[in-house]
Amino acid sequence: MKRTMMSLIGVAAALGAVTGVAAVTAPGGGAQEAPRSSSLLPVQRSALLCPAPTSSEVGQTDYTAFAPKGAAAGADGKKGTAQLLPAGTVKDAGGTDNGKGKKNTGKNGKGADAAAGQAVAPRDTKPVVPLQEAGKPVTTSTDSPDAPALVGAADGTLAPGWTVQQTTSIAAGAGRGLLGLSCTTPDTTFWFPGVSTATDRQDYVHLTNPDPTPAVVDLQLRGKDGSLGGSAGEDITVPPHTTVPVLLSTLTTAPTTNASLQVVAREGRIGAAVQATDSKLGSDWLPAAADPSPSVVLPGIPKDATSVRLVALAPGESDADLKVQLATPTGLITPAGLESLHLKSGMTTAVDLKDVTKGEAGSLVLTPSDGGSKAPVSAALRVTRGKGAKQEMAFIPATRPVEQRATAADNRDKGSTLSLVAPEKGKDAKVKVTASAGSGGGTPVTKTYTVKGGTSLDVAPPTPQGLKGTYALTVEPAAGSGPVYAARMLARPQGGVPAFTVQTLPDDRGTVLVPTAGQDLSVLTK
Repeated sequence: MKRTMMSLIGVAAALGAVTGVAAVTAPGGGAQEAPRSSSLLPVQRSALLCPAPTSSEVGQTDYTAFAPKGAAAGADGKKGTAQLLPAGTVKDAGGTDNGKGKKNTGKNGKGADAAAGQAVAPRDTKPVVPLQEAGKPVTTSTDSPDAPALVGAADGTLAPGWTVQQTTSIAAGAGRGLLGLSCTTPDTTFWFPGVSTATDRQDYVHLTNPDPTPAVVDLQLRGKDGSLGGSAGEDITVPPHTTVPVLLSTLTTAPTTNASLQVVAREGRIGAAVQATDSKLGSDWLPAAADPSPSVVLPGIPKDATSVRLVALAPGESDADLKVQLATPTGLITPAGLESLHLKSGMTTAVDLKDVTKGEAGSLVLTPSDGGSKAPVSAALRVTRGKGAKQEMAFIPATRPVEQRATAADNRDKGSTLSLVAPEKGKDAKVKVTASAGSGGGTPVTKTYTVKGGTSLDVAPPTPQGLKGTYALTVEPAAGSGPVYAARMLARPQGGVPAFTVQTLPDDRGTVLVPTAGQDLSVLTK
């Protein structure tokens, strides 16, 4: 007993001595207090998912990968890697690859239950657009109608801000047009206002699993009266490293022109994007909207838009009353006849804004009405350019502000328009825009723009000196700048059709808040 007591006393004394030494000789010199702050540090790893681009025999898809130069200072000095790999597909019970145009069979004979099928490994495992260095884009192209979905990751100095643009040009057919998508990061919840199950639309949601374990996904459609359909979109299993496309019209028996889709991964995580094809208006990707919020901004409506449709949803338990404003080059205005918008809880509302821009580029700003509810909302725009048989559509979802940096890849010497909007009056935004080196050569160019609070600014972005190939645009607000949102439009006419696509530029979240660590051995004496 005495020996035990003496041992415990000795241990306590030793710990006390060690603690005292640690307090005096902590690395860096001087005694350190308990951590009281956090630091923004570059992310060490990021992931991206690109859906299968097209099944068209006359389509060509360009992939462009880019990581901003100098974005990863402090990333442990590791050079890093960044690449995409082909994902697998799923065979249905009849042995057919499930893809666009092939309906998956699930509960009640509808929907998609990939668990009933067999996962098929990709035919090719060669890396796609592997990056070797930051600051210079890497490109590749494919015209295969069987081009697979892609999954990949970046680490080290290439992880912060890594982006991949997928741009598909389809020359003819019902899906003709220009389809653009910034490949998505995996998550567990996605909102897609603006989908349709009408007979003149074919909308597929592409679900891609980047992980080595299965993901279980639920799909829910909401129309003007609330939930559509039954359980057809429940319990969809997406096997590891595999993609599953689901035709939305198979989830309900009621064709609905304007609907909202919620995608929830109950197990695992996925990437999700909707490919929408209209029999008259061509096709494009509908990316997920930003997380529902009381105020939303939809930037980058082209000045020559001939038709604009707003689709919005209040997904919470409360109705939402919104003030609708258009940020123009000269200030905020209220569209005629649309001073306010009432959204019923759980129901989708669509409003045709027609040619709301009237020849001037603009961005839509939705905020709570005076004294109204602070209920969160989700929203997207379907924008049409052209007239008659030569019309083309694109989508603009609500997006996050650019807090530190955002990037748009796959810009050419012509055809790109950068939209910047500072939605709050009196809060100007000062923005630095950098055109990277070209994929085949060129010297970066930087230009600074000031956007007055309450206005929207459209510019032809700077291009690299001596540009060869494609380049990336990086948008960075100055310190102390007011809130700013951004979008990039690509316009590539096709035989008289004003083919175009719009990508919003949310913050790339290339940094993460890390608590400041300090040494504290006092816990050893407790």
